[in-house]
Amino acid sequence: MGKYILKRIAMGLTTIFIVITLTFFLMNLIPGGPFMAEKAISAQAQAAMNEKYGLDKPLPVQYKNYLVNLTKGDLGVSVKQRGRDINGIITSKFPVSARLGGASILMALIVGIPLGSIAAINRGKLADNIIIVIATFGIAVPSFVLCTLLMYIFGVKLNLFPTYGLGSLKHYVLPVFALAFYPTAYIARLMRSSMLDVLGQDYIRTAKAKGLSTFVLLFKHALRNAILPVVTYLGPLLAYTLTGSFVVEKIFTIPGLGSEFIGSISGRDYPLIMGTTIFLATLIVTMNVLVDIAYKLIDPRIKLQ
Repeated sequence: MGKYILKRIAMGLTTIFIVITLTFFLMNLIPGGPFMAEKAISAQAQAAMNEKYGLDKPLPVQYKNYLVNLTKGDLGVSVKQRGRDINGIITSKFPVSARLGGASILMALIVGIPLGSIAAINRGKLADNIIIVIATFGIAVPSFVLCTLLMYIFGVKLNLFPTYGLGSLKHYVLPVFALAFYPTAYIARLMRSSMLDVLGQDYIRTAKAKGLSTFVLLFKHALRNAILPVVTYLGPLLAYTLTGSFVVEKIFTIPGLGSEFIGSISGRDYPLIMGTTIFLATLIVTMNVLVDIAYKLIDPRIKLQ
C-alpha cells in the first residue's frame, strides 16, 4: 500500500512537471505579448515592461527562473492586475469556484446514484425509460446551451432565480444545476449499468431468497460493489467540474477562478495563466491519487500494486 501511494505521488509530480513545461513553452510560442494590446504605449515602454517582468530574457532562462521561484512557492505577479500576486488571486477567487463546484459534485452524486439504482431495479419499466431519456438529454446538451435555457426560462420568463453573481443561496440554484446536470446524467447511466451487473450476481440471488427487502438488498448488499465505477469517475468529474465551471462562471458573471483564467488568456497574462494551470493540475492529480487509494477502502479485495 505504501509503495503504491509513493508510486502514484511520483507519477503525479511527473505529470504536473510535464503540464508546467508544455504550458510554459506553448504559451510563449503564441505571437505577441502581454503589453502589445496596451493603448498608446511606445516601444520603449514595452521594452521597459518586459524587462521589469523578466520577459526580455531568453526563453530557457525564463523557464529556469520560473522553476526556481516555483520551488519557493512563488507563482509570480500578474502583469495585467498591477500589484497583485498570483497566490493572492488564487486564494481569493478559488473559494468561490470551490463552493460552486463542490455543490455541483454533491448534487451529481446525491441525485445520480439513486436515479441509476432506481433505473436498474425497474429495468424495462416506465421509470427506467424516463431516467434513460433524462440521462441521454443531460449528456447530449452542452453546458452553455443549458445555461442559456435556464437563464431564459427561470430567470427572464418566470423570474424565479437571479441570473448573475452569487449574492445569496438563490443565486447558486441555476449555475449549480447547469454544472451538475451532465455529471448527474453520466453517473445515473454508469450506476444503472453497474447495478444491473451486480444484481445478477449469486450473492444477490441468495439475499433475495432469504426474503430481504428491496431497500436492504440494494443499499446494504449491492450498492458497495456497484458504486466502484462511480468512484472511478470522481477524478474525471473533478476535472469536468473545474473546466466546465469556466463557462458557467462566465455566463452567470460569477467572480471565480474560472473567470480569472479566461481573462488571463485573452489578456496574455502569462504568470496568471501559469499559476492557475499549475494549481488546477495539482488539484486534479491529488484527487486522482485519493480516488485510487479510496478503491482499497471501499473494496478490500482490490490489490494495489
